Amino acid sequence: MTSATQAYTYAAPSSLVDGRLGLATSGGRALSGPAVAPRFFSGVVTQAAPAAAALLGVADVALARYHQPQQRPGWVRDPVVTCNGDRLRFESFSACGGVYARLDLLSGALDGEVFDRGTTNVDVNAPLREALARIGARDPLHLGVGLDELVVTTMDGAVVEKKVPLPERWLRGFAEVQVMASGMDQRGELTGMAAVRFLRGLPKKGTVWVAQSGRDLKISDSRLPGSVQLAGPHRIGTLLPLLRFAKSLRVYGPADAASSAWELELPGMRYTLTLSPERWRGFSGEGAVLDDLATDEAENDADVVGMLLNFEPEVEIGLLADRAGIPADRVRAALTQLGVAGRVGYDLAEAAHFHRELPYDKDNVILLNPRLAKARKLVDAGAVHLEGESATVHTSGGARRVSLADGSCTCEWWWDHRGSRGPCKHVLAARIVARAAVEVSR
Repeated sequence: MTSATQAYTYAAPSSLVDGRLGLATSGGRALSGPAVAPRFFSGVVTQAAPAAAALLGVADVALARYHQPQQRPGWVRDPVVTCNGDRLRFESFSACGGVYARLDLLSGALDGEVFDRGTTNVDVNAPLREALARIGARDPLHLGVGLDELVVTTMDGAVVEKKVPLPERWLRGFAEVQVMASGMDQRGELTGMAAVRFLRGLPKKGTVWVAQSGRDLKISDSRLPGSVQLAGPHRIGTLLPLLRFAKSLRVYGPADAASSAWELELPGMRYTLTLSPERWRGFSGEGAVLDDLATDEAENDADVVGMLLNFEPEVEIGLLADRAGIPADRVRAALTQLGVAGRVGYDLAEAAHFHRELPYDKDNVILLNPRLAKARKLVDAGAVHLEGESATVHTSGGARRVSLADGSCTCEWWWDHRGSRGPCKHVLAARIVARAAVEVSR
C-alpha cells in the first residue's frame, strides 16, 4: 500500500482560553486561491456545549482504529474544515478507514463574520481536547477558524509542525464514501428520548439490522425489508456523548449494499457517521466510483465542472449541467471524478453534493484506483473482444467471460463479491470498449 506525506504547519497551536476557541489552520484553498493559513470565520457559537462535544467526536474518530482497537496509530491526521459561507463543516476519517465523521455547524448555530470560503486542516491537540471536554451548557464560546494577526504575533516562536502519512486507502475512502452516500435514502427516524433509548440499547458487538417499525426502530439479527445493516455497533460510539443534546436520529442506507449512515440532529447543527459494510472493511475497496471514472468524458467534464465550483454549500446538478453545457448524468460522473480528488462531499440531510478541497494531488485518480488502471491496460493491449451483450477478456490467467447486461464475470473477484464491491477489472475493461464502440458507430 502506497502513502504520501502531509505536512501541517500552524502559526500557533489551537487553544481555548476564556471562552475563545482559536482553531489554527494549515495550508489550504480559499476563494482567493491557495493560502498558507487561511482565516474563514470569527464569531459566537450560539450552542456551545453541543458544538464542543461534537467537534471532540470528530477528533475522536480521527484517533480511532475500530478494526483493531488495541493498535493505536502513532500519528493523527488533523480534521478538515470547510467554510461554505453559511456553515462550517468539520470532517475526519478513522485510522482504519471504515468510519467517516462530519459535523455541520449551520447558520442557526453561528453568529459572526465570514472572511473567506474554502478548506483547510485545523489543529486539534491534546490540551485543546481536554478543554473542549469541559465546556458546559452555560459557557460562552467564541470561535475563530484561522488565527488573527494579533494572536499570531503574541505567540512568537510557537510554530507547530506535524508530518503524517496519508495512506492510499484513506485517500480513496474520501472518494468512495461520497459516492456511496449519494445512493442512500432515509430508512428510519426517531425523535427525543426514543433516539436516546435506541442508541443506548444497541449491542456492543456483532452485526444487526435496523428497520423502521411504526414510530420505533426495530433491531433484528437478520435482514428485514427496508432494513439497514449495522456491523460493529461500537463504531457509532461517538454519538453517545451527544445524546443529551439530540433532537432526532436519522438512519440512512442504500437499497443494495450494507453501508449505513447515522445522523444526529443537534441544536443548529448535525453530526453524521458513515460506516463501511463491515468493521474490518475500509471504504477504499468498495469500488463505487469505478464505473463513473471509466467513462471517456469524465476527466474532461471534471475540468469544466471543477472550474464552476465556488465552495457552495449545495451543488445543484441541474444548474451545473446548464452552465457546463453537458447532460446531468455526465455532471454526476464528473462529480465522482472530483470526489476522488477530494473536491466534493455529499450531505445526506440536504441530498446534495457540496464543494470542498482536500490537500492532496487531484492528478492521482488512476493511481488511487488500481482496478481501473489494470482495466485500461487490458484495453490498450487489445485483450477485450465484444460479442453482443457479452465480451471475452483475455488475460495471463486465461479468458474471462463478461456479461455487459448484469456486470457479471467468470473471474474469482466476481465470484467472491458478486458485484458488492464494484466491478472487476474485466467488466470495467469490457464497458470501456463497449462505450467506445457506441461512439464510433454514431
